[in-house]
Amino acid sequence: MGIKGFVPVSLVDYPGNICSTVFFGGCNFRCPFCHNAGLVLEAAATADESLEEVLAFILRRRQLVPAVCVTGGEPTLAPELPAFLRRLKQAGLKVKLDTNGTRPEALRTLLAERLLDYVAMDVKAPRAKYGLLAGRPVDLQAVRASIELIRSVAPAYEFRTTVVPGLLTAEDLLALGAELAGSEKYVLQPFRPTHPLISPELEATPPCAASFLEEVAAKLREQIKVVEVRG
Repeated sequence: MGIKGFVPVSLVDYPGNICSTVFFGGCNFRCPFCHNAGLVLEAAATADESLEEVLAFILRRRQLVPAVCVTGGEPTLAPELPAFLRRLKQAGLKVKLDTNGTRPEALRTLLAERLLDYVAMDVKAPRAKYGLLAGRPVDLQAVRASIELIRSVAPAYEFRTTVVPGLLTAEDLLALGAELAGSEKYVLQPFRPTHPLISPELEATPPCAASFLEEVAAKLREQIKVVEVRG
């Protein structure tokens, strides 16, 4: 479950901030469109980055890169995550966490300790399709608990959905909008075919049209304050 990748500088992983990005391995989902398949399927076979070396690098450059995005995989599965975040916050860094929302109690602990400045939760699909997009059965009560927790406690947040042609329709996205009504921010991300994906048959699937996403976003803005099409 350790750190499996590190990007020293990113301009896209933390809205409004220059950040470093830390990738934790391992995930409890098998999303067919996942572009980090190696972190999910081969985490145990991939050597860990030295946590101390990654921390030392981040701390040396914190005046130039004052934020960190912690992603995966699913970082809340990593036992070392809270201690890692404490070190970042003690150094005055801003922290964004990417999560699938399946571990609300872990999320609650991190938020209670004020270890997170921004939470981005991937909301895969409306309830009826969640297992299909997650690649396995999902505890929907846990997902809903995380949504409510983030909305009520997180200092800043976004929910986001990767729109995969053939798996999610406009009706699905509007149903998700109804489930997320009243949220501060919702992001639609177009699926991008890359190699390898967890489901190789999707590697030949073209992304949906930007006009489609903009049309759906316009309708979603009737229920959600900010709806952004990203990527």
